[in-house]
Amino acid sequence: MIPSAPLPHNRLELVLVKPAIGWFPKPTVVLNGRGQPAQWGSGTWQIASGGSATIQVFLFNRLWKYGAADFTIGAEPPSVLVYSAPWLPFLRGKLRVRSRS
Repeated sequence: MIPSAPLPHNRLELVLVKPAIGWFPKPTVVLNGRGQPAQWGSGTWQIASGGSATIQVFLFNRLWKYGAADFTIGAEPPSVLVYSAPWLPFLRGKLRVRSRS
């Protein structure tokens, strides 16, 4: 068996921000259909370079999924994405690009 050459990858910084007041469950990050639990704060995610990817972030509290936000990453990924959780469970979250300072 011939080992395949590793694909080049990019790093994406994902900042998960919860509202200042109240209790919120840990967010779930779905990258190209693969769900991964996450922590509030800043983290990095590995994505394949040169192709598109879909990222979705949502909250789940054992009864329902809420605060969902999604973003499609093109060939040139942004350096930083910021997810902001909603104050109320029936609202959508926000996933936006932030320029690295």
